[in-house]
Amino acid sequence: MSAATTRSRTPDRLCAEAVDLARTAAEEVAYPGVVGEHLGMVSEGDRVVTHYFECKEPGYRGWRWASTVARASRAKVVTLDETVLLPGTDALLAPEWVPWSERLRPGDMGPGDLLPTDAEDLRLEPGYSGEDEPAPNSAVSDDMARLVEAEDIEVTAGTPAHLPAAPRRGSIAAVAEELGLRRARVLSRYGLHVAADRWEEGYGAKTAMAQAAPATCVSCGFLNRIGGSLGQAFGVCANEFSPADGRVVSLAYGCGGHSEAAVMPKPPRPAPPVIDETRVDPFPLRPSPDSGSVPAAPDESTAELGHS
Repeated sequence: MSAATTRSRTPDRLCAEAVDLARTAAEEVAYPGVVGEHLGMVSEGDRVVTHYFECKEPGYRGWRWASTVARASRAKVVTLDETVLLPGTDALLAPEWVPWSERLRPGDMGPGDLLPTDAEDLRLEPGYSGEDEPAPNSAVSDDMARLVEAEDIEVTAGTPAHLPAAPRRGSIAAVAEELGLRRARVLSRYGLHVAADRWEEGYGAKTAMAQAAPATCVSCGFLNRIGGSLGQAFGVCANEFSPADGRVVSLAYGCGGHSEAAVMPKPPRPAPPVIDETRVDPFPLRPSPDSGSVPAAPDESTAELGHS
């Protein structure tokens, strides 16, 4: 064990008394009024002491100004080493840094944003591959490179999506394009399950809307089927009045806009009028004397006023 490690950690007396020097240094780094009262000191080594002061800066709760002073051997003058702002045990700290790939959430991308896809993304797998041929997104194998000179073919490097023009006949990319496999990578089984779980959570059978729906989407006329294996459980809603319009919905999902949930009743139509053209009903132009509307004998009281 060296002699340095066996020395006492007792603070040096002159360094411990240099509180004013440490405070002045802290105020020069910050500004007066931000450096609070002296919180204590810690011996960092032989003739090296760090003084701590309260930090009154807004937003830095629990932080401390630390000024380290030192004294040379056999010297009586204390000098300043450094002044920094350090967090305490109960300091308010920023959250731990998280990579952007883990912070990204659906809906965060805007116009012009580019989202790179990792080459080892578990959601994707090569769109086509063979037992004796490399994947389209990998370098051309040595065996194929040796066949270039022996056979009159062209080996195209890279994926078909990066080719400026259609690959020539005989290349791996040309065969893939002829078979309809131009995509370099497609959804893997893991990617399919992740997408299905996400869609099921948003528009699935366990949502509140589906629980209150009169019927499921599998029998709705507004459901548009999708291809692939996901088409066995999902489709696209085409009802503009549905909350899931334009969304991928589970076949077990449902809403009040189901095509067969309620039929709009027809407005009542009055019965057509009945006209009997074989019968004639006479209507007199003048009322009959015995109808009661005109008295049979003239009234003397009204006769003087000229009434008939």
